[in-house]
This record gives sequence, C-alpha cells and structure tokens, in this order.
Amino acid sequence: MIRLNVFLQTEGGNNAKVLEAAKELTAASLKEEGCIAYDVFESATRPGILLICETWADEATLATHEKSEAFLKNILVFNESSKIKIEKFEF
Repeated sequence: MIRLNVFLQTEGGNNAKVLEAAKELTAASLKEEGCIAYDVFESATRPGILLICETWADEATLATHEKSEAFLKNILVFNESSKIKIEKFEF
C-alpha cells in the first residue's frame, strides 16, 4: 500500500477555495478503485494549513488517480493557490 500525506499551505486568502477543491477531490477519490482511504483535515491551530491523507492499494491505482479528471482539475487549484509538500510511505 502507498500512503501520501499532502500538506497544503494556502496563500493570498485562498483557504476556502483550496479547502473546497480538497473536499471535491476527496469525494471523487473515494469512489476510485484502489482507494483505501482519503481524508482532508484543516489545522485548528495554524490558519491556512490543510492536510490530505491518501492511502492507495498500489502504484498502479495511484497512477490512475493522478490521471483522473477530478485530480487534474483540483491540482490546478492547489498549484495556483498554495504551497505543496508531499510525504510518501510504502508499506
């Protein structure tokens, strides 16, 4: 399995926009084959910090996810309105 922790630091007052994109991506991702878990969290202590935690069955399902319409649409929002840091774990 593969676990991604995707940290988003929103910029320019775009927290609501990025959070909405993260929620949309979460809803779509949970329907994808190979998605074990997909959650989005908003920091209670650090404004503008979001965390998306993803768990995928394997590299193939993650690669398919990264080509999905929902991913391609919402990654644009993330790239335009936030700084992204990704941690990847395989287990």
